[in-house]
Amino acid sequence: MARPAPPPPPPPPASRPGGGPAVLVLTGRLDRAGIAPLAERVRVLLAERGGGTVTCDVGGLEGAPDIVLVDALVRLQLTARRHGGRIRLRGAGGALRELLALTGLGGLAGLGLEARGEAEQREEPLGVEEGVEPGDPAL
Repeated sequence: MARPAPPPPPPPPASRPGGGPAVLVLTGRLDRAGIAPLAERVRVLLAERGGGTVTCDVGGLEGAPDIVLVDALVRLQLTARRHGGRIRLRGAGGALRELLALTGLGGLAGLGLEARGEAEQREEPLGVEEGVEPGDPAL
């Protein structure tokens, strides 16, 4: 007696509507005219999934990060929050991180940054204590 064939496996999450990770890949050079369509794409991605996180891959952008990119990221984050989600950055290099810090947005709540590589390991110095002598001027 032959056994019936097992049912086919379910499709991978990326091929199911709303099931895969939401990723928005930025490439080329970004200008102010391109910000509104990106914000709309974030809105659509979040609507399809009922909220959640949109990973914004900025690793493919050309040139040095500038204030237009910062403006775009802030607008994308605001759009995401309005629609029940948030933005997470992937591929953000040191220059973009520094620019975000310089503009006061390095710790922007909810704008997560995924590291490109592993963090540098640092050893704690052993036996080093900082002391203050009476009469030392305050720094």
